[in-house]
Amino acid sequence: MIGVLNAEELIRQYFEAWLTQDESGLACMFAADAVYSECYGPEYRGLDQILRWFRDWNARGKVTAWDIKGWIRQGNRIAVEWYFACVYDGEASAFDGVSIVECNAGGKICALREFQSKAEHVFPYGE
Repeated sequence: MIGVLNAEELIRQYFEAWLTQDESGLACMFAADAVYSECYGPEYRGLDQILRWFRDWNARGKVTAWDIKGWIRQGNRIAVEWYFACVYDGEASAFDGVSIVECNAGGKICALREFQSKAEHVFPYGE
């Protein structure tokens, strides 16, 4: 089992890669057969597809914030709650989300699933 601190640092480094648009560490972070499911439907199978998506996305967009709000741990799985903001094709957007990250015995991400929530909340019964 990967250590919790190691897994948390791995996730922090992954988020930082998006903020800096630096793919150089991704091959050390993801298993060759990793599966990545984005919150709005696309799924990437294997490191080659993850790298291609990273490059393609960053050619059109820029992540402006990816702030970690909290962690829930269970063995080799970590759920990380976050706030994400970006500009993509000239349009700004932001949302809250959760990633469920599973690491293999070698300490690499083998599965990552994202879930999205609106960042703006309404209070139908008052605050």
